Amino acid sequence: MPPTSTETDPIVQSNYLPELQSLERTLELGARHLQTKVLHQVSMPSGSALPIYSIALGNPSPDVPAIGFFGGVHGLERIGAEVVIAFLHNLVMRLQWDTTLHRQLESVRLLFMPIVNPGGMLMGTRANLRGVDLMRNAPVEAVDKVPLLVGGQRISSGLPWYRGKLGDAMEIESELLCAEVRTELLSRTFSMALDCHSGFGASDRIWFPYAHTRKPIAHLAEMQALKDVFLQTYNHHAYVFEPQSLQYLTHGDLWDHLYLESCKNEGRVFLPLTLEMGSWLWIRKNPRQMFSLKGIFNPLIEHRQHRVLRRHLSLLDFLSRAACSHSRWTPSPDARATVHAEALQQWYS
Repeated sequence: MPPTSTETDPIVQSNYLPELQSLERTLELGARHLQTKVLHQVSMPSGSALPIYSIALGNPSPDVPAIGFFGGVHGLERIGAEVVIAFLHNLVMRLQWDTTLHRQLESVRLLFMPIVNPGGMLMGTRANLRGVDLMRNAPVEAVDKVPLLVGGQRISSGLPWYRGKLGDAMEIESELLCAEVRTELLSRTFSMALDCHSGFGASDRIWFPYAHTRKPIAHLAEMQALKDVFLQTYNHHAYVFEPQSLQYLTHGDLWDHLYLESCKNEGRVFLPLTLEMGSWLWIRKNPRQMFSLKGIFNPLIEHRQHRVLRRHLSLLDFLSRAACSHSRWTPSPDARATVHAEALQQWYS
């Protein structure tokens, strides 16, 4: 199916944003396989506009499982967008010759929003152009104490981690992400999501909800089963798989918001994950990056960037296959209680 647009043609100043250029080249290469929408044009102070793309491929039937891949929610964390774009490019190239991939896509739906916050990315800010941190913007209040500022604040958009004014609607970027998740993911019996970020610690972490409370999620058994099958498949991986609440709590987490919404539909399973790439690894090898705001969140040396992109492609490929084959690894009703107890012991004891 050729690309479509919900807006005007994307005559965007993408030459100012290399990640957007890379994405649009991939969209051209995969045009006959991809269903592409421009959800919104972000108006820049210069008068140019940057698109927020949503890309889907695979079986559109609501009867098949789905998984979404998201990046660029924080404009500073460009490597997250680059990982998602690299995986999309990998799929587009494989569709030219890989019959196994074609068969896989008959049984799964894939959704991509690689650059959720193009305005923030172009301006080199964590927040969007209105100064709002999109990952603190959802209407979810932490039930336990959050760290000062980092957990989300309403003092000023001039400070980081600004949630937005109390009572305001969610930011357009947040709303668009949520709308696409509802349409493409939450409408199905089984779905997953991976949101790619960077900047926390010296380890690559795979986080799952909750961020607003230390209580376990309803689908803890499914998360444990997913972790187990990942360990069985990649027994030499370097990820820390854990609930975000083990590290810190926040207000306004988008994935908590969407997960809570998904739980209203009994019988449906939605497993949102966050890849938090440990940027201290890059800083340790190149301490000069500490003096660059971009360097705190991204590998600035080319060969290290290539290594990061290669390192995480296998994770994204695994998750797309896991979504497609979820009936083979999710715990049966008889086993759920046992698996749930194992997860409680591991993460909440």
